[in-house]
Amino acid sequence: MERLLELYRNWKGSEPVSAEKLEGAGSNRTYYRLTDGEGDSVIGVIGTSRDENHAFVYLARHFEKRRLPVPHVLAVSEDEICYLQSDLGNTSLFEAIRGGREAGGRYNLAEQELLRRTIRELPNIQLRGARGLDFGNCYPQPEFDQESVLFDLNYFKYCFLKATELDFHELKLEANFRMFAKDLTSEKMDAFLYRDFQARNVMLDKKGNPFFIDFQGGRKGPFYYDLASFLWQASARYSFKLRRELVFDYYQSLKNYTEVPSKRHFVNRLSLFVLFRTLQVLGAYGFRGYFERKKHFVDSIPHAIQNLRDLLALGEGVCPYPYMMTMLRRLTQLPQFARIEKPAANRADGFRIAEKDIYKANPLDGPATFSKYDGKGPLVVRVFSFSFRKGIPEDTSGNGGGYVFDCRSTHNPGRYEPYKKLTGLDEPVIRFLEDDGEILDFLKPVYRLADHHVERYIQRGFTDLMFSFGCTGGQHRSVYCAQHLAEHLNEKYGIEVQITHREQAVRQTLKAR
Repeated sequence: MERLLELYRNWKGSEPVSAEKLEGAGSNRTYYRLTDGEGDSVIGVIGTSRDENHAFVYLARHFEKRRLPVPHVLAVSEDEICYLQSDLGNTSLFEAIRGGREAGGRYNLAEQELLRRTIRELPNIQLRGARGLDFGNCYPQPEFDQESVLFDLNYFKYCFLKATELDFHELKLEANFRMFAKDLTSEKMDAFLYRDFQARNVMLDKKGNPFFIDFQGGRKGPFYYDLASFLWQASARYSFKLRRELVFDYYQSLKNYTEVPSKRHFVNRLSLFVLFRTLQVLGAYGFRGYFERKKHFVDSIPHAIQNLRDLLALGEGVCPYPYMMTMLRRLTQLPQFARIEKPAANRADGFRIAEKDIYKANPLDGPATFSKYDGKGPLVVRVFSFSFRKGIPEDTSGNGGGYVFDCRSTHNPGRYEPYKKLTGLDEPVIRFLEDDGEILDFLKPVYRLADHHVERYIQRGFTDLMFSFGCTGGQHRSVYCAQHLAEHLNEKYGIEVQITHREQAVRQTLKAR
């Protein structure tokens, strides 16, 4: 600590008024907030590894030259054990999205926007940050290679797998590990692999813009790794749909910095890295939790196991290594990892639930006004697709028909012969619309409007709401939009949604959960 204070004195020319020790996570570094008499603060860091500190300082200065959102290194001790960096505040992305995480992955729109900003910024540091970077300064190694992959896989084997006491054939598993390592390193990329890219390592300024920290373990490697690390973070519990949207955001942002592979190739490669990262994380949790007895890591193990369980459910395409696949399935079935379902906290209003009313009623105020439609029961949403040529669907509830959206401005697959006999429920049409992207931009404001309306109806106890989507023939675009909005509302709010594709004579009910 004395060396850190000496470094501060030499840089500032005076003693700090206060030195507040900051809470650490899994790092062996110690952080302090050093504040002067005018209230200006910097972050002082004491690290036990000179090489690791050197890597951070070099990378931070290189990224700053590229004008990337990273902390500014202010001063470094001669032995590189201590350094000072700019203070990015107290708000990490991890803290900013706490509400959605604690509600079982039900992230509100503001939280989703923070995630989107972060994921769109990631290719910037991966690709622009790699330009002119001397990877020889990286620690503990300059590049992601087979040796490092095998190290992490064996880390999983010895620090987690063996600790579970699961019986397995070591030679067969090693053979699959070598195949896995070869596949992961088959594509060489001139990109910066952040390696520990997670919500805890992203700080937010007052406008919600992301700044990146703790990148000292980075090296040259594939950009898939960081995307997998972030979106499959064990405790985040992102929904399948949100993950898919964030992957798409990343893919679109990546196009600004490099030539991108096809979507199919991108997704297939990403799946391999998701599996690898999941095993790597379990190894770290095993070491930090089982051996170092750190509760935070022990508590994260069930979430990581659930990620692995969900991943294996996708089949051999995700894990094309027969013995490893069998062994991992047996691992997820161990009694200590039995699935425990916990009811998610209610996030219907998009905010955290208050423990008590903020406003204390005064007897002189009298009772609140009450609509005859308030508090009648659970909300049921009805969603229609239709053809404008045959008129707008009738509202039999007597409430006026709700929202009507016109899909005719978007690209029409019905103009092309292969799609003329198909509908918006068929996979080729879905792929056409989503690859084109117009329909996704059309639905974004629709989702925001629908979410707000549903949330208010749930709060007030209204029982009926109607959305209708029209297009030329009521076959492709309107069907796609109606189906996806219905599934979105059912998944997000757990309410009953009744779907009617009028021109297709298709009716479906998504039950309340």
